[in-house]
Amino acid sequence: MTNQMIALEKSKPEPGLWQVEAPVPEIGPEDVLIRINKTGICGTDIHIWNWDEWAQRTVPVPLITGHEFAGEIVELGRDVTGLEIGQRCSGEGHLIGRQSRQSRAGRFHLDPETRGIGVNEQGAFAEYLRLPAFNVVPLPDAVDDEIGAILDPLGNAVHTALSYDLVGEDVLITGAGPIGIMAAAVARHVGARHVVITDVNPARLELAAQVTDVVPVNVAQEDLRDVAARLKMKQGFDVGLEMSGNQAALDQMVESLVMGGRIALLGIPPGKSPVDWSRIVFKAITLKGIYGREIFETWYKMIAMLENGLDVRRVITHRFAATDFREGFEIMRSGLSGKVVLDWR
Repeated sequence: MTNQMIALEKSKPEPGLWQVEAPVPEIGPEDVLIRINKTGICGTDIHIWNWDEWAQRTVPVPLITGHEFAGEIVELGRDVTGLEIGQRCSGEGHLIGRQSRQSRAGRFHLDPETRGIGVNEQGAFAEYLRLPAFNVVPLPDAVDDEIGAILDPLGNAVHTALSYDLVGEDVLITGAGPIGIMAAAVARHVGARHVVITDVNPARLELAAQVTDVVPVNVAQEDLRDVAARLKMKQGFDVGLEMSGNQAALDQMVESLVMGGRIALLGIPPGKSPVDWSRIVFKAITLKGIYGREIFETWYKMIAMLENGLDVRRVITHRFAATDFREGFEIMRSGLSGKVVLDWR
């Protein structure tokens, strides 16, 4: 194996990524080396490409980016057990510490020392990735590399959707991006009654209807109260999954929920947003912030659901060779795509 590889790097503190030759990572005793087969482009990668305020204060330059991937193990550190060379895998991109109270209690996704591959540490937009063996998630035959490459965002959707019991419930999802659409598919898979997803982007609403049995609503054209009446809902939605990061959408969700409704928040509004806390209090609304995935409970649950019939493949709308990454980023930035997958082989 050559000691050089092709990678996509944030080489300069300005918009864009650049294809470079980089050394193949050297692994430590508790690491594995993964040959990357496919990667997904994430909204976080778009922030890094655009070099917005968040990226400028978060991402060191130069850095190989990317954190959604599937591949196969080609080298094992000397202390690694339970994994094999040639084994297909994805992996958790949050690199945790081991000293915090949260980590020592097994609540790894809440560890304050967390660092992200492709954000703080060298990432997966490359032919090879070094990853702690602890973070490796083996893939069963039922989950191919293309789906394996989008398990990270599917995990966000699963973590958000499974925050509350959805069986027989009426669910409102604000934001029909790929994660919102996958959350709708999860909600239907686990037994929600009505699932309504809102956006103002007709292309994304159309995609949502193609992926799963959902009621897509363009809130620029239709009132949610009319939708609820059409669905014969007596009081409102039981559970809200906020995926848009839009304050108006959150306000609308609060208004549309039943007394005692529950909201899981994954979307992040830019800057500081005004909140009418009286509406939250007087409707006895429960709010839960969602960060990443539960390590590793979410991974177990989503792989089990995929093996049991959960189908999110149609959320992938574009596929490119890794060398055509600029086209992939252009279509992602347009807002006219679902997930975009890059092929590194």
